[in-house]
Amino acid sequence: MDATYVTVTITNPADRKRRWEGLFLVDAGATDSLVPAKYLREIGIEPMSQRSYELADGSEMSFDIGAALIEFMGDITAGDVLFGNDSAEPLLGVTALESVGIEVDPRNQRLKRLPHVRLK
Repeated sequence: MDATYVTVTITNPADRKRRWEGLFLVDAGATDSLVPAKYLREIGIEPMSQRSYELADGSEMSFDIGAALIEFMGDITAGDVLFGNDSAEPLLGVTALESVGIEVDPRNQRLKRLPHVRLK
């Protein structure tokens, strides 16, 4: 399968002038989005809590979590962002995708907009 990437802007909800834009790997297996911590801190987003996640290889890892505005493909949503290590590849998780009515088409690995956001 080919990897799907999308340009995402992460914005500090307390100061919308502070933002960072990057190329994110769309990860249909990830619940939340992951951003290298250095970029979150540069725009003034600080950890609010910590949560344990199961990784693709079955191991567990704890991440600091902050809140951000997440903008991509002409839509914006608010959500949790994980503080990844500074060299981590940014990941866009399914929570952000589904919250604006976008899903990964498994046949061609492209993002497709649904006719409406699912509420169920």
